[in-house]
Amino acid sequence: MTPSTFPGTARRPHLQSPRPDRAIAPPRLARRQPALNMPGAVAAALLGGALLTPAPGFSQAPPSGPLRIVVPFAAGGSTDSFGRLLAQRLGERLRQTALVENRAGANGTIGAAYVAKSAGDGRTLLLVQAGYASNPALFRNLPYDQARDLAPVTLLASGPLVLMAHPSLPARNVRDLVALARARPGEINIGNPGTGSLNHLAAELLALNSAIRLTSVPYKGTGGALADVLAGNIELYFMNLSLGLPYARSGKLRAIGVSSARRSTIAPDIPTLIEGGARDVDITTWFGLLAPGTTPRETIARLHQEVAQVLAEPALRERLSSEGLTVVADPPEVFAPFLARETEKAARIIRAAGISALQ
Repeated sequence: MTPSTFPGTARRPHLQSPRPDRAIAPPRLARRQPALNMPGAVAAALLGGALLTPAPGFSQAPPSGPLRIVVPFAAGGSTDSFGRLLAQRLGERLRQTALVENRAGANGTIGAAYVAKSAGDGRTLLLVQAGYASNPALFRNLPYDQARDLAPVTLLASGPLVLMAHPSLPARNVRDLVALARARPGEINIGNPGTGSLNHLAAELLALNSAIRLTSVPYKGTGGALADVLAGNIELYFMNLSLGLPYARSGKLRAIGVSSARRSTIAPDIPTLIEGGARDVDITTWFGLLAPGTTPRETIARLHQEVAQVLAEPALRERLSSEGLTVVADPPEVFAPFLARETEKAARIIRAAGISALQ
């Protein structure tokens, strides 16, 4: 019996080899303790000028005080880098001081809770990445309602992950990997930067739709997982394309495939996982901007207009493209249903994979 593809089915393919005479049992990635524990640091930085003249897009001067972009992760990661770039350019455009505040912890929920409870005056924003969509299913008692207390402003940019393998793994493509994993169920280790992260969900989706069993190794951040896959302590790791490309080019790691439905423009030689034989594995990283739920609609609309102008700058688009991201700049009315679909998709993967809630 061919295992059912995950999206749209009520039945979950087993990650072990399925028996032809019975329905496939619920899957789950095996888990072991991380080999490296790397707690994140919390930092904040000032960006932008101190001019107080309102931007042309605002009909009146915005509330006093700086524009704050809350990054719910530690300084130094991809979300933080995006936040600093965005804050700098927004500060210059709005002719206002712009701050980046890192409020890290609990898969971004600490920073999200802070923004959810902030005044809806357009001065406090939340920068999130794709893992944000998994939090309602991942946490039993969120201190806020993600759909009610945080208002979508714009989907900023998106791009694929890439599945990287240590050269010692005798698999050059998805078909090789699936065959090897079925011959050695549970023996192949795949890292992720934290339970419920996009990297984790991508691994679960690949396993679910390929009817294989891998051993999931959670880390506290990207650094530990990257170090271990380079050292050969784990065999596989889903990572951002810009992070993986130098290692693929140097031969230190092997690129199995990108997680998007189409090949990336910055790495057209790397096939998609779907091309390689993975069924319906289409999962991408993305960055979005949100405001407190009490923020007036007209304020959110103006914020989107200003951010869209920043994202239209050729230099910024080129910078993001070099990091494997495509500018989207969707308005709130497009970002909101996208976010709802991503949240439901994450919840389905978490339920099908049997990922336990974190609190």
